[in-house]
Amino acid sequence: MTSAMRKLSISVPPDVAERLERESNASAYITQAVRDRMRLDALDAELAHQGITITEQGVAEARARRAAVEADWSPERRSALRERARQHALGTLEHPAA
Repeated sequence: MTSAMRKLSISVPPDVAERLERESNASAYITQAVRDRMRLDALDAELAHQGITITEQGVAEARARRAAVEADWSPERRSALRERARQHALGTLEHPAA
């Protein structure tokens, strides 16, 4: 059973239009992007409900701390972690962390 669909006409900047034109199914691409954003918005709302506020400064500080840690990683470690993340995203991780 397919769900009801609504057709919309939207305006986007040229760089976004160029990116969408490379997609075989721009509607599916946009739908996924909006759903991803909806999940982030729901997470932000839940964190706020729990009394946790995400600020731009906090995000910047966390990114700086992560970059400092990653700067010490060897190319082999970086490659192994990238591959593990790829496998996890594909659902093929053989030995999940406990």
